[in-house]
Amino acid sequence: MNLETSQAVFKFNINYNIFNEGTLALPIDLPGFVFRKARLAVTLLVEILANCVEQSKNKVQSGVEPVCLIDFWMQQLLKEIQESGSESHEVPHSSNIEIGGHLFDFLFAAQDASTSSLLWAVTLLAQNPDVLSKVRQEVSQIWSLDSGKLITAENLREMKYTEAVAREVMRYRAPATLVPHLAGEDFQLTESYTIPKGTMVFPSVFESAFQGFTEPERFDPDRNILGSVPVYKRNFLVFGADPHQCVGQRYALNHLVLFIAVFTSLLDFKRHRTDGCDDIVYVPTICPKDDCLVYLSKR
Repeated sequence: MNLETSQAVFKFNINYNIFNEGTLALPIDLPGFVFRKARLAVTLLVEILANCVEQSKNKVQSGVEPVCLIDFWMQQLLKEIQESGSESHEVPHSSNIEIGGHLFDFLFAAQDASTSSLLWAVTLLAQNPDVLSKVRQEVSQIWSLDSGKLITAENLREMKYTEAVAREVMRYRAPATLVPHLAGEDFQLTESYTIPKGTMVFPSVFESAFQGFTEPERFDPDRNILGSVPVYKRNFLVFGADPHQCVGQRYALNHLVLFIAVFTSLLDFKRHRTDGCDDIVYVPTICPKDDCLVYLSKR
């Protein structure tokens, strides 16, 4: 990530923790309140990431080969700027600070949400040994460590049941339970109530996932296999919908499918169960109360 110095890393960690605390606080934007501290922390985080962008641009311009996602991004950006014949400041969305803001969004979405899904995947597989057995059977027919080969994108596409498990993990325990939206116009929600234009609305992604499904409280990957049961896409809002659909949807699903395939193939695991270990905690995405403590052993 080009955070070259330990001081920068320390500063980033401190401010990211402050930001996380702010997502759980009341939105009171006044001095001394957690929300204000979080908002200021975001500014510092974006500045640190903007510095990473600047370093990456300089490295790419000097002819050093790209080694990370930012480098490849900057390489393509600088190529487009050069081909356009424009100055870098004239090209939209190319400033260091704006790219730093996008990187912050990527980090928050990728780190917190993905971590939540990984924890719940292990938790739910431990609770459902029949599902775990089916996953292992499917993966073993497509890939094995002994093959000496990496899992390819084609392999992932063949893991239909494992993907169904990944989708059910996200439905059953949606990482981001609330996604704020601003009403762009008056919206009639019910016969008796219309949401006024300009209202901040917090639809519950979590609750919607338990509506419109047969036995929604049951963890059932089969519901996500096309042709087996009706799939209620309008209630599966983990990644949003229509123009607001998450651009990282396919990446997130592939990441979770890959994790499940590798984790279940290489390791045996047993949950360290305690009272309330499966309770939901908000950090700000949701995780098991015990952070999913498991005993691991090589298969």
